[in-house]
Amino acid sequence: MSDVAEAVTRAHHDEWARVVAALTRRFGDLDIAEEAAAEAFATAVERWPADGVPPNPGAWLTTTANRRAIDRLRRESKRDDKHREAQMTYGHPPEPAGAIDDDRLRLIFTCCHPALAMEARVALTLRMVGGLTVPEIARAFLVRGTAMEQRITRAKAKIKAARIPCRMPSADDLPDRVSGVLAVLFLVFNEGYLASGPGAGPVRHDLTTEAIRLTRLIRALLPQDGEVAGLLALMLLTEARRAARVSADGELVALDEQDRGAWDAELIAEGHRLVRERLAAAAAGAAPGRYQILAAINAVHTSARDIRDTDWSQILALYDQLVRLDPSPIIALNRAVAVAELDGPEVALAIVDRLAEALAGYHAYHATRADLLRRLGRSRQSRAAYDRAIELAGNTGETAYLTRRRAQLR
Repeated sequence: MSDVAEAVTRAHHDEWARVVAALTRRFGDLDIAEEAAAEAFATAVERWPADGVPPNPGAWLTTTANRRAIDRLRRESKRDDKHREAQMTYGHPPEPAGAIDDDRLRLIFTCCHPALAMEARVALTLRMVGGLTVPEIARAFLVRGTAMEQRITRAKAKIKAARIPCRMPSADDLPDRVSGVLAVLFLVFNEGYLASGPGAGPVRHDLTTEAIRLTRLIRALLPQDGEVAGLLALMLLTEARRAARVSADGELVALDEQDRGAWDAELIAEGHRLVRERLAAAAAGAAPGRYQILAAINAVHTSARDIRDTDWSQILALYDQLVRLDPSPIIALNRAVAVAELDGPEVALAIVDRLAEALAGYHAYHATRADLLRRLGRSRQSRAAYDRAIELAGNTGETAYLTRRRAQLR
């Protein structure tokens, strides 16, 4: 056993009861105390190997656990505020629970009312229930913050003008609303997977964990819905790589540089089972949707033991299928990455350059272009593209990664 593992184990035995007792006295809730203590010990296992064991492990664990408990209480407080805001928006308190037991999921289904346009219902629900700020939602939709604020305001005005009721959905209502709910959870997960706020850390575990939890609940409610299974598989296969995505100094680690031995084999196995289930359904005539294809792409990535083993032809075929369903510029950008692996960076760059107008404000567009230019030996243009990507990226981990890659240019 390593020195760090032994230190954490000793701290676990010596300090666990004391930390839990201290937090229970302070917050008056044993569940919060135990959860915060568990998160503190998990953080120690992740950080102490890089940072070293602190001089006073018990004090470090207590302080970290206190912060985790405070964060949870703040999240719960904000959730209550969002519930009240939703009720005020719809004009009166909601009716009884209906088909959904979970408070938050029930409110998401309630807010994703089919009377609103899809983008409006998703944006409004992200704001009122999803825990995202207006700038974060705007970045997810690739629009300006003022435009998103207006969109949300108009959605609220339509609810009041049309007197759309705050009625909890029945079991019969769920299929008509689930597409909007899945879009909400997908965007919540993405914000957690790569936080976009200025100065944001690399990931927000609270968002990814909650998005997976809620998607599992929907899976139980709608077990035959292929897109629910696809989104859950996509989240699991993405979350499985979390431990390898951030270096000890907080820099994001690109897929081709990740330690694949650090990936979560259990999550990958579960995600692959879901993908195989949907492939069998597709073979029986059920056409796959957007999330199912994205999950299949991630399944190909997580099946490769090494980046050199990646089946890029299969990935490109899946992107070709996805483009027919969702011809968005972001899908086209991601497809270009696969094209670069098969046909070379010059062919991919021509595709990427055609997306310039649509993705001018999107940092990943400039980062992708910078990498293709680097591979073509066009260092001066690559540097300029990295400069723009760094300027637009809000994530500290991604900024560090892009800065390092820029410094490596000749």
